[in-house]
Order: sequence, then structure tokens, then C-alpha cells
Amino acid sequence: MKFLIVQTAFIGDVILATPIAEKLHRFFPEAQIDFVVRRGNEGLFAEHPFVRRVWVWEKRRRKYGNLWRLVRQLRQERYDWVINCQRFAASGILTLSVGARHTVGFRKNPLSCFFSRRVAHPIGHLHEVERNLALIEALTDTSFELPRLYPSEADERAARAFAPSDRPWVCIAPTSVWFTKQYPPHKWLELMAHLPAHCTILLLGGPQDVAACEELARRAAHPDVRNAAGRLSLLASAALMRGAAMNYVNDSAPLHLASAVDAPVAAVFCSTVPAFGFGPLSNRRFVIETPQALGCRPCGLHGRRSCPKGHFACAESIEVTQFPLPEGETGLAGTPT
Repeated sequence: MKFLIVQTAFIGDVILATPIAEKLHRFFPEAQIDFVVRRGNEGLFAEHPFVRRVWVWEKRRRKYGNLWRLVRQLRQERYDWVINCQRFAASGILTLSVGARHTVGFRKNPLSCFFSRRVAHPIGHLHEVERNLALIEALTDTSFELPRLYPSEADERAARAFAPSDRPWVCIAPTSVWFTKQYPPHKWLELMAHLPAHCTILLLGGPQDVAACEELARRAAHPDVRNAAGRLSLLASAALMRGAAMNYVNDSAPLHLASAVDAPVAAVFCSTVPAFGFGPLSNRRFVIETPQALGCRPCGLHGRRSCPKGHFACAESIEVTQFPLPEGETGLAGTPT
């Protein structure tokens, strides 16, 4: 049996599709399981124990030219199943063009009427992992499966190079692509000032986040803040988070990195809400959101470039006392989910 899983959206979306691979491997241990991802996300599967191959679709330049080039390669694989986790037409074109015996995807995909099987994608009360796993219920069962990533020994070594050897550390991933998903910098500084002085704070992010993290490190009142943004791979970042006493993140990719390695996590939801289905899944997890009943929240399924009302109260009204302290410390609040 040969399976191809299609998820060419952002990092977090790919991580939340990994339970499909986990479950397919459990039910079909001899099967070949491949992924299609966008350029930049292939590193999530480096040395993965049972994902055979990761195909990369370069979408930023010559999107459809690269799509057809990829399709020609995929057709030679003769897949039995293509499992499409996306709801956009381009992924539907890919799904149908591969020539697989069976195709499955969400009804919201404009081309789903041509799939072998279509599945609902309801927003509210179901986690995105549950929605993704519904795509393979006919092949497996209805049980839940957690997302999982596999940092290598090289990733662990890279993480250890940043982690202090003589004290606990916490990770903060302070940025997001979307303004309204990002806890404001001055609020992160408030939290950092309240964290125990004997803990090292490690700031995480990609190359595009280096400057923002450097500014936070420069302005922080905490005595030991280190900027690791842009200096670690995705899997090395996950390894660093797994060893942390706590991870503080937005509703963004680092939240799902934490879930995939069962790292303790406190996730801040500003304009979005956990009911959309993208909350944390770690055993020790906290959701931090405004205590105010704001009629404007949520203002959309995704983040926005700016607050439509101009006040950004969904973030500004979250207080530092709502956050849990690192494991073993007491003093701040925080309610486990």
C-alpha cells in the first residue's frame, strides 16, 4: 500500500497532519507513507522513522509550473491513496492529477466532488487533528492519535548547545505572522520580568524573527535572556522546548511543535479562540486568553494584520498573573486545560 499525504500550508498545519502518518503506520506497518509539503517545511521529517519520502512543492515562485513538474514525478509512484488535508483548489488539482486509485479530502475543497471520498470539516469543538484523522476513518478507526515529531541526536546536540547545563530554562516564541495572533512585545517584557531570576529565558523563532527577539532581549529586565531565533532548525527547536520547564507561545507554529514532543506549554490566544481546533495537546498545557467578554472576539478564523477595532483588547487585557510559572515554581496563576 502506498499513501501520499498532501499538506502544503504552514508549519503548524503540517505538524497537525502527522497523526495521519502515525495512524496509517499503526494499521499498515509495511505501507509506504510519503508527504507533499511546501518549501521550508521538509525539515520536519528529517530522519523520520516511517515517512519514506517528502516531496517539496515550491509555491512562492512559478507555483503552477512547479506543480505540474511535481505531478509528473508523483504519477510515476503509482499511489494507492492520496489524502488531501487542504481545502483549496490547487491542492485539489494535485490530488486528482497524481493518478491514485483512491482520493480523499474535505468537502470544502472546490474539487472534492471528484474525490473518491469527501469528509466534513466542521469548525468548532473538534480539534484539527480530529478533523484530519476523519480523512482515514474508513481505512482505520475513530481513535485519536497525537501529532509527533522525531528530533535526531544531532538536533538534541544543537539544542544542548543553547540550553544552560546548570539551571532550568524556559522558551518564549514571541512572534507570529499575524499581528492579532501575537501577544504584544511590551506584554512579553512584563512576563519576562516576572519569571524566576534563576531560570534562563531562550527566545525562539525563525530567521525573520531575529530582530524582534533581539529587541526583546535588549529591553528585558530579566537577568538571563538569550536569543536563539534563526539559529536552530525546527526539530532542534522542538528538542529545546521538550527540555524546558515551560514554553510560552502564541497561537502559531511553536504551539504545535510543543504538542508534537509533549513539551509543557502555555499558549496565548488573542484574536483567535481554542474552539477553532488548534489548541495545545501536551500533557501539561495551559490556555491563556482574555477574561473579558469581548463582542468582537474572535474577529476571524485566521489572524489579521491589525485590530479591526483599533484597541487590540483581546491581547492588552491579558495579564501576566494569568500565566503559569515554570514547573516546580509557584506564584503566578494559570489554569490547565
